[in-house]
Amino acid sequence: MDHTINNSRPLLQPSDSEFAESDGDGAPRIPNGSSTFHDEVSVRTETKIINEPADRLNIIYMIFYLLGMTTLLPWNFFITAENYWMFKFRNVTGNDSDVLTPIQRSFTSDLSVSSAVPNTVFLILNAFLSHHFSLKLRMLGSMGIIFLLFIFTTAFVEVDTDSWQRAFFGITITTVVVMNIASAILSGGLFGIAGQFPSEYMTAVVSGQALGGIFAALCEIISLTFGASATTTAMVYFSVAIVVMIISLAAYFFMSRTLFFKYYTSARAPSGRRLQDEARLLGDPPTSPDFKVILKKIWLYGFSEWFVFVVTLSVYPAVTVLVTSEHHGNGHLWNDVFFTTVVNYLIFNSGDYLGRIIAGLFEWPQNRPRLVAFFTIIRACFIPIFLMCNAIPRTNLPIIIHSDIIFILLMCIFALTNGYIANIALICAPKIVASHEKEVAASMMAAFLGIGLAFGSGLGLLFVAIL
Repeated sequence: MDHTINNSRPLLQPSDSEFAESDGDGAPRIPNGSSTFHDEVSVRTETKIINEPADRLNIIYMIFYLLGMTTLLPWNFFITAENYWMFKFRNVTGNDSDVLTPIQRSFTSDLSVSSAVPNTVFLILNAFLSHHFSLKLRMLGSMGIIFLLFIFTTAFVEVDTDSWQRAFFGITITTVVVMNIASAILSGGLFGIAGQFPSEYMTAVVSGQALGGIFAALCEIISLTFGASATTTAMVYFSVAIVVMIISLAAYFFMSRTLFFKYYTSARAPSGRRLQDEARLLGDPPTSPDFKVILKKIWLYGFSEWFVFVVTLSVYPAVTVLVTSEHHGNGHLWNDVFFTTVVNYLIFNSGDYLGRIIAGLFEWPQNRPRLVAFFTIIRACFIPIFLMCNAIPRTNLPIIIHSDIIFILLMCIFALTNGYIANIALICAPKIVASHEKEVAASMMAAFLGIGLAFGSGLGLLFVAIL
């Protein structure tokens, strides 16, 4: 019986037989003689380490990139279609269509709450309960739900909802809640998977997320350039999201059948059921992850991941989107139309993306969580600085920074440090835990990220109120 794994095997594997023989229900079949079995497990373990399968043509790396983009791109399109939502909930009863309806006035905050709360709750639940559900169910199931919800949302673009706006509002908010639950499960699962792979695959995931923001910003700039109607823009956004989900579903299904994927998620991860059974039968200690032990190891990185997004979301985009050009109103398209979109969305997401790439290339500082936390705390100085920029309307705080150039430079540094610190913490946390703890550690980091987003969003509403 030969269990040797080598790079000459086919890319796709129809079964997991190369990792362990099974008696039909997923448990390992024990050959006669436990000593022989123990020797065989040792040989297989050594062989796997020596003959690590290759990611041919970097296909798996590119799929991680795509999946990272998929976790945020659909939602980015959903919130970018602001003009569409304002059109759907416009004043249709009076002559003055410029007067905002109650739904229009509260829609943005309603959208934030209905997305942040379920997303945060399920990221936390995913960190502690995900090991009770199969990876395939979590990944394909969550992507399938997001796909169906976008088909459902797209169907309403051409439907006249003027006579039942409140009912449509309820449908929309319900859709947002379910979509963010599925998105949290997808994000938590993807971070958990990436935590078991070499660090560059975690960089691919987080870089893909930032790339999704860049893509959404470019789409908005194009729609502004051509003056497309609100419904046409929404139809394009939602259709692109549907196509991305179809491609992502197919890509994940393909990736999950490759030997490279199985090697890191099944063969090397002792948290898998088969390897737990093997350890139990061999008299080894159980390999179930201890959440308290993991948290004790990664809490400083978790704090950094949490606080970096608390700082970012406390001013971006709630405060920064209110910053207008110093030459606003002079009739130039850049100052009156493109400034906010380009600076707040394109420049920020591009800087965030670059920061994540640089962090993946240098991976500094490693094994120095206190230094990472220190840099994260220092970054809080951006909050008072942005509050002094040219954000309008305001009634309490003075405007000290009027210059467009200074504001753009601040956004570049702000975005770059956000991406760098966020990625460094995500890369380093799985490296300081045991092999069987990596998936849970990465999922816990995703939970810290989600909690940071929720805290930051709440602070953003507060800072807007005190401007």
